[in-house]
Amino acid sequence: MIKGIKFVSVPVTDQQRALEFYTNALGMRVLTDQPFDDTQRWIELGFPRAGTGLVLFTARGQEQMIGGFMNISFTADDVEATVREMKAKGVEFVQEPEKADWGTAAIFKDPDGNQFVLSTG
Repeated sequence: MIKGIKFVSVPVTDQQRALEFYTNALGMRVLTDQPFDDTQRWIELGFPRAGTGLVLFTARGQEQMIGGFMNISFTADDVEATVREMKAKGVEFVQEPEKADWGTAAIFKDPDGNQFVLSTG
């Protein structure tokens, strides 16, 4: 049986720039950073105490996915406070926090324009 999701992949144009964004602005830590082939590295990141990782990698032929809405949702206990912290680190939000019956959500983007939901968990 499937036990969970090991990682999700985010397509990026510049792995080093993305690595700096995801570690410095989002607080992720490097789990793996090693050569993959002649043009890319395998960069796997994670959050402390979280089981799912995030890989900064663009599979060949998937370059058109860069800069779109990612089906990945990040979670925080206090979305509004987290948005303030992230903005102070230069993260751009395309949707400010909005409250709904199920919780609060905002949408931010990375340096490549990939957009992600940040919501209460």
